[in-house]
Amino acid sequence: MTLESLKQSVESDSAPPDDLSDALRALWCARKGRWEEAHNIAQDMPSAMGSWIHAHLHLVEGDLGNAGYWYHRAGKPVGSPDRIDEDWEMIAAAAIGEA
Repeated sequence: MTLESLKQSVESDSAPPDDLSDALRALWCARKGRWEEAHNIAQDMPSAMGSWIHAHLHLVEGDLGNAGYWYHRAGKPVGSPDRIDEDWEMIAAAAIGEA
């Protein structure tokens, strides 16, 4: 899986590919606008990556206080509401590197 193939899947597929890791599945759902599903996946990920995705989801939601908490838990700088797409791409690239 590459970043481009993940983005292409979000654009063209109605469901995430079966072989995605939890992190990539959560990111796929987030990009597709399926926030609740992405949030449920991220909540069940007891890792820095799970916290980072969780942070991003709260950034998307506009809950900056909660997002800041989760970015801190992930050990990452707080994302900006003006750079949500760039934040998603950075997290996705890191998750692809872990897969």
